[in-house]
Amino acid sequence: MDPLTWTGPLGDTLDTILFVVAGIFIVAVVAQIIVSYSTCGARVVTNADGTLSSAGGPYDMAATATRWSGLALLGVCLIYVVAGIFTGPTGAGIIGGISQQLLPVWIALIITYAVSITYKRKLGLYGKLFDSTVGMIGFGLVMFWVFVGVMGGVFDMLMTHDPLSQVSGMKNKVPGTPMRGAEDGEYAWFLLGGDNLARDVFSRLVKGAWIVVQIAPLATLFAFMVGITLGLPAGYYGGRLDTFISFLANLILAFPVILLFYLLVTPEIVATGIPNYMAVVLFIFPIIFFGVLLNSRFYTQPSFRTPLLIVVLGVLAWLYLSLVSSNGSIVATETYRVPGIPAFADLFDVDPGILVVFVSVVFVNSPTVFRIVRGLALDIKTRDYVAAAQTRGEGPWYIMLWEILPNARGPLIVDFCLRIGYTTILLGTLGFFGLGLESESPDWGSTINAGRRLLALYPHAALAPALSLMMLVLGLNLLADGLREESLKD
Repeated sequence: MDPLTWTGPLGDTLDTILFVVAGIFIVAVVAQIIVSYSTCGARVVTNADGTLSSAGGPYDMAATATRWSGLALLGVCLIYVVAGIFTGPTGAGIIGGISQQLLPVWIALIITYAVSITYKRKLGLYGKLFDSTVGMIGFGLVMFWVFVGVMGGVFDMLMTHDPLSQVSGMKNKVPGTPMRGAEDGEYAWFLLGGDNLARDVFSRLVKGAWIVVQIAPLATLFAFMVGITLGLPAGYYGGRLDTFISFLANLILAFPVILLFYLLVTPEIVATGIPNYMAVVLFIFPIIFFGVLLNSRFYTQPSFRTPLLIVVLGVLAWLYLSLVSSNGSIVATETYRVPGIPAFADLFDVDPGILVVFVSVVFVNSPTVFRIVRGLALDIKTRDYVAAAQTRGEGPWYIMLWEILPNARGPLIVDFCLRIGYTTILLGTLGFFGLGLESESPDWGSTINAGRRLLALYPHAALAPALSLMMLVLGLNLLADGLREESLKD
């Protein structure tokens, strides 16, 4: 069986077109940048908002060339993907094989975009995101990796081989290398090559996406729960409460982030059970948040409020105990054991390495979120609608959660997206230094670290996860820009 090229037989026709279009696009972008520093030949026009901009002339021509050449480049890339879905690796090489493996992801993306654009006027800020080109691109990049992580990590739909299995003869093999003696039903190629332990890089890339998808958003969400629950009363009440909580937040922020991570995930600290105790404290904040949220909203309807609180808090408490317990224990060291929820009632067990990293991310991000929420509360509590709620006799927590928090949602949503990107980078950094997760973990940081040792000879093992990490963080940043752009229009 012959090795695969990147584009296969399809490239004999399209590669030349791709290079020409890419060259034109690069020249157009460079020309637009150069011409932007000069207004020669340009016509100055007044915009609807009173600002001035140039129209016509060389800059307009360069911008038009950039736009159309960019669309042409995107069109050629789509041809590679669509043709690869139907012809597979034999017709479109490595790109065709990857496109074919990711067919469920393409379908999910198309359905998501079709439904979202159709009903965007009924979807609030999320729907307005599809009025922004930058936001749509960022959303697509993020959802691509979300679907890859969920479909590959949960349903095992995308991987071509076991990400932890070593295959004889595939050590450091380049992308497209065929497997020797592949059995019936076994995928015949290593699409992105093999790493230094003869494991399939493509399958590890897909499995690593699931680790990022399950840790980064959830850890950021928990950090926001902690930050909001503490930041709102600190900003609203002020005084000694504000001084005390702000002092604790500044104390944590005084430590360098990487050093703090290193201290929290080192084996010596983990062996003491400190991360488990931190989980017990930090993970209770969602219960407090939702309990106060529902109680403040339905305080005047006790016949409805009480059953609702019993059900919601009961479910959250069960999830909380399942999250902090593992095999019936909250902490289990060599010398003592702290019992938790009984094993028969434990819904799930979190991998100890993932739990440590999760707790570390929540602990590090919470003070920053606290300061943002506190600042917003200090500003919004002076608004007229807050004074009107106070005049109506509303309680402090109702005002904080149902008057201040909804009006702070724009900056918080934008920061949430950006913070997921920061968390993704931190996870990659931890994996790169071999901290927290197991050494065999297919997370992108560990994979980059394993591949960097032979980067000069076999760059594919490190470049693939590095580019994936960059792509996801770029998507999150573009998504945040799109959300910020649309939220400012409200």
